[in-house]
Amino acid sequence: MICVSKKKSYLKSQNLKIFGQGKLNGFVEISGAKNSALVLLAASLLTNEKIVLQNVPRLTDIEKMGNILKNLGVNLKEKNNTLEIDSKNISIKELPNELVNGLRASFFCIGPLLSKFGEAKVPMPGGCNIGSRPIDEHIDGLRALGAEILIEEGIVKAKIKGKKSRLIGTHIKLKCPSVGATETLIMAASLAEGRTTIENAAREPEVQDLCQMLNTMGAKIYDSGKEKIIIDGVNKLGGCIHKVIPDRIEAGTFLIAAAATSSSITISPVIPNHLEAVTNKLRKSGSKITIKGNSITINPRELKAVNINTAPFPGFPTDLQAPFTALMTIANGESKITETIFENRMNHVHLLNKMGANIKLDKNVAFIKGVKTIKGMDLLASDLRSSAALIIAGIIAKGNSRIYGLEHLDRGYENFESKLKILGIKITRQFNKSTSTNKEFKTSSDPADIPRFKVA
Repeated sequence: MICVSKKKSYLKSQNLKIFGQGKLNGFVEISGAKNSALVLLAASLLTNEKIVLQNVPRLTDIEKMGNILKNLGVNLKEKNNTLEIDSKNISIKELPNELVNGLRASFFCIGPLLSKFGEAKVPMPGGCNIGSRPIDEHIDGLRALGAEILIEEGIVKAKIKGKKSRLIGTHIKLKCPSVGATETLIMAASLAEGRTTIENAAREPEVQDLCQMLNTMGAKIYDSGKEKIIIDGVNKLGGCIHKVIPDRIEAGTFLIAAAATSSSITISPVIPNHLEAVTNKLRKSGSKITIKGNSITINPRELKAVNINTAPFPGFPTDLQAPFTALMTIANGESKITETIFENRMNHVHLLNKMGANIKLDKNVAFIKGVKTIKGMDLLASDLRSSAALIIAGIIAKGNSRIYGLEHLDRGYENFESKLKILGIKITRQFNKSTSTNKEFKTSSDPADIPRFKVA
């Protein structure tokens, strides 16, 4: 990551101007989970009947996934946050690189296409540059189910072996509880012949949400949310109406922002047990957390340093490591943040130090000495969660900040700055009026001006 002031070319992009030392107050509505909606869109390929997905967040990643489905012949209709998906006319063909580039979730299509059509061609996945995210577990699992797989020139080509028309159920033991691999194999096994067991499966809420929708469609999946998942393959799946679960990462981001600014807010709707690892750490750091039904209220007090280790669910989520690091920069005492999931997910540390934080980085471990205040700066985010961390830092800071790299933010947070404004933060998205100057911007407070996903 680099400081914008040293790379003036980045001033031509959109930015968020943040007036520092803000306070949050009030209620914020949590959107549907991005990481759940993406895989549910892929799962809709498993049926010829209509799927209605409710509570779908309006994000650029969702737009990209919608365009991938449209390229396959899927008919999509969008109204507000609801998508009607009709896959009866899809055709099997290779997905073009320009559609899947930068969207790792595009690889989810391989399981449904292979299981439904007997073959699939999907480019290697892209996404945020936060470290190695190999697809070995996906490939090994699909091979165990009876697929022949060849990787040529960045294209994964999968086909059911021999003259068989269906994948065959089997026993799969994952080397690590990969969320993506677990979801890919669940979808592939849903239409396989016989029983599939997946050991060391991911237990994340998004996996559970996928299993719930598939079971509503007629699948037979047992014990989702446990380390061993059982899938009895069925001949076909039907349509359904399904509501995407609330986004636990967005919810956690707002709770952390409130703690960082000693602000009291209420968030809803949430599923509280999805956030236990986060709320437990916030309690230890000095916040009072009150849970009532599907809402959480935070009342921060003295901010104390606490240590975190990221881990698969139900552990502390890697997606909230960067925002929590921003919080710890101003905590009383010393904290240690250990990233165990991705090797390149400490890119925000360098910029937090530029703002005046005191962080020493040793590989994937950040040692933080809390400071009284940090200062506003113009900074460039390099990935989705670091953008949220820098925005929180900008809200904390003395003085104003501009945060660039909003293409990352718009991938995963719906109306983020609009929600912050509702909570009382002075924040404005600025658009460059002319490519001939680095100083001429227009501003917007209208959410309609923010990029939205559109499907026809």
